[in-house]
Formats: sequence, C-alpha cells, structure tokens
Amino acid sequence: MKDISLLLTTGSARHIGEAIASGQLTSVEATEWYLNRIQQCNPGEKGLNCVRSISRLALEEAKRADDELAAGHSRGPLHGVPYLAKDNVFTGDGSFASAGASALAEFLPPYEATLVSRLRDAGAVLLGKTNLTEFADFVADTMPSGFSGAGGVVRNPLGVEYGRGQGSSVGSAAAVAAGFCAFAIGSETQNSIQAPAVHTSIVGFKPSVGQVSRHGLIPLVPSQDSPGPLTRSVDDALLIFQAIAGPDMNDTATLADFSDDASRHNDLQGLRIGIPRRFMADNVNNDDHKAIFNDLLASLSRAGAIIVDPCDMPAAEQLNAVRSCVFRSEFHSSLNTLLAGLKPCGMTSMGDIIEWNKSHPEAIPYGQSLLDAAKASPDIRSAQYINDRRHDVALSLHEGILAALKKGSADVLLSPMTVAAKCTGKAGVPVVAIPAGADAAGLPFGVTVYGAPGQDYAVIYAAEAVEKVIGKRVLPDFTVANET
Repeated sequence: MKDISLLLTTGSARHIGEAIASGQLTSVEATEWYLNRIQQCNPGEKGLNCVRSISRLALEEAKRADDELAAGHSRGPLHGVPYLAKDNVFTGDGSFASAGASALAEFLPPYEATLVSRLRDAGAVLLGKTNLTEFADFVADTMPSGFSGAGGVVRNPLGVEYGRGQGSSVGSAAAVAAGFCAFAIGSETQNSIQAPAVHTSIVGFKPSVGQVSRHGLIPLVPSQDSPGPLTRSVDDALLIFQAIAGPDMNDTATLADFSDDASRHNDLQGLRIGIPRRFMADNVNNDDHKAIFNDLLASLSRAGAIIVDPCDMPAAEQLNAVRSCVFRSEFHSSLNTLLAGLKPCGMTSMGDIIEWNKSHPEAIPYGQSLLDAAKASPDIRSAQYINDRRHDVALSLHEGILAALKKGSADVLLSPMTVAAKCTGKAGVPVVAIPAGADAAGLPFGVTVYGAPGQDYAVIYAAEAVEKVIGKRVLPDFTVANET
C-alpha cells in the first residue's frame, strides 16, 4: 500500500479494517507501524506520554488475525484493527492496571474486562494501555487533567495543556489524535470521554449506563460509569459500540431492557434538535464560542434540521447549583469492594491507598483532598446518599433532559463544548462529542449531541448526520525530538 502513514494516522478504523480485509495492508504491518510510531513519539521530554504500556501479545494477535483472513475467516469490520485501552481496563496480556495510581502501579489483573474479550472476538488487536488522569480525576481538586502518579503527564498533541476538569480519558484521546492507534477505549463518569474528545478534536461516545459492561474496570461511580470509544469519526464510534455493547451477567446493569428502534438518518432533514440555553449554552462565557455555536446552528438549519431554540431544562438552575455526596460515597464503596476482593499490590481499602500515599508524598504532588473526602463520605445505605442520588436523577433526567426533549418535541439535544457534562453524567444518557473546527485562538471547538437513556442508536445516528454538516477536526502538527 502506497500511503500507509496517511491511512493509519488520519483514516477511520473502518477504512483501516477494509484495507486489511482486502489485502492492501496486513494487520502485522499496521501493528508494527503503530508500535514504531509510539516508540518514536510517546517517550521523552517532548513525547506525548499518552501510552503507558505495550502489550507483549500485540504482534502475536496481529499475526493470528492475518492467518485467519488468509484461511478465509473474517470476524467483521474490526478484524486486525489495532487499538489502545485506558489503564483502568483489565487486560489479559500481562499488562498492569493502575488507574494511574502509584499504589497500584504493578497490579496485574487476574481476569480481563468483558469489553476486551468482545473486541478480541471482533478481531481487534490490543496494542497496549493509555495513561489517564489518576483515579478518573478524583484524587485532588487542584490536580490537572492528564496527571497520574503512575504515568506522569499526558501531553495534548495539539500543543495545549489538558487543564483542570478536562476529563480522565486524555491518554486515549491523545493517542487517537496522534495516530498511535485506529481507535481507543475510554470511560466516562461525568465528562471523561466527551471533554478529552472536544479538547483533542476527535469524536468521543459515552453510551448509556448499562449498555456496555463495566466488568473488569476500576470503578469511580457505578451509577454513572460507562466505557466507550474515542475515534476519528462517528461511524467508527458506532462500529465499536456494536462490538462491545450487550448483556453481561458480570454487570447486571447491562440486563436492562433498552428499546431503541431508531432509524438511521441519511441527512438532517426534519431532525428536531433542541438547544438547552438556560444554565447550559448560556454558561459559555467566551463571546467567540457563542458566535461559533450560533453559526453552527445556522449551518444545521440550512441543511434541513429543525432547531428548537431555546429548548430549556426546567431544573437547569437547580442542577447547576446542586452538590451531592454521590461521587464520594459510590467511589469509596465501589473501590473498597474491588480492593477487598482482589487485594492489588496489598491494598485492601481506600484507606490503605491513602496511607500509602502519605508514605510516598512524591506520588501525590497535588495532595489527595478528594480521596480524603471520599473516605469520609456517607455510606451508600445512608439516607443522605439515597436522597442525593434520587435528587440527582430527578434534576438531570426527569426534570432535565427528558423534560426538555418532551417540551420541544426534540429528537436529540445539542450543546457547545462540554457544558452539559454534569447533566448527562448524572442522568446516565448517551453522549457523542463531535469536533467542529477551532476558535479564534486556534483551540479546538466541539459540540455534544445527547438524548434519552437507552436511545444510543438514535443519538449516534443524529450525531452522524450532524458531523456531515459541521464536523471538522483540528489536526495535530507536533514535533518530537526523537521522531525519525
């Protein structure tokens, strides 16, 4: 194949899979190319540091994929396609799973995540693990996104820093944008897929909670946690979602009955898109961003979409102000359960990790205020937790997203950047982040498309139609000292 580098750095996972299936490219060639690029561009002072470890089985899996194709057996569109997984995902390749914590830096998981097994069944090739913001950004309230004691600092290939609150799947996002893999797996509790996607100018999809199994992932807030893909197109996000979604007895949240009979939109004609303004789009204080957003809406309208503007959430103001114990309480309880069962690196509770950190202060240069707060949080059986969780769902879902959709007879809702992340996280709904060019300063701009829980296909199809009209990536142009 003449231009392997262009295909592998900017092409879609689907097109890479088609090239492998047609014999233009082998899985081994693609895997070797990505491994070489990671070796050149990931380490060092100017490296991206988005990849934490390489799978010792990557080339073996790639050869197996090629051998299967040679024998006439294809596992589907992802057959032979290389990917990376966030370092809170358990894999069976001998890689550690740390969630970014130094205390867990050498934890070797005893089993692999369901989604990893499903991607193998689909023929995808695991290249390795990506760095993440430590414990999914719940260690200290001053810790920047991209930092972890186990992995160091992830650098954005677009040359800007991942600032505070820009999500924890930054390593996965950076790897996709930099052409280290065809796609990557991240996870989101509140903004950890959509924020890195927006700030790295790629696509990110957070499925409804319960659509994709969390078995084999280090948890943060189980009522909100959802793994999903980071990709270079919405079509790829759909492709990967189809491979990893579905019931899993190891995660009973996946046994819920999701009825989603959405038909695919070939264009925007007649699609009703609601625009929550009050305490949502109105929260964008940058005048340039406001102008860009309004121009994008005009483009969508000209393409046939019906823009319902405003399409406000009745509880938007209360949701904006709400503070609950849900994050702290569920993190404490869920992490304790995992640690007590697996005893990774001798840690049996969150308290053990806190004490380990105190003995190794170099591992937590920003402190551990959020870990301390989680340890002191109300029990998940307490009246406070139960009331806070009910209140979160009432404000974000019933008096929030569902009410706005009904009020505007909207098919989906759309917001600039990640202003809706708090709402979509608490509501557990599907979200697609779409890159939409850059602002006047050259920084990435994006939008999020979201809808009712369980309506993942409706949201993806709508996002695909939106992407065709306003989707535009800002491509990285980074120079690495040891790149050849």
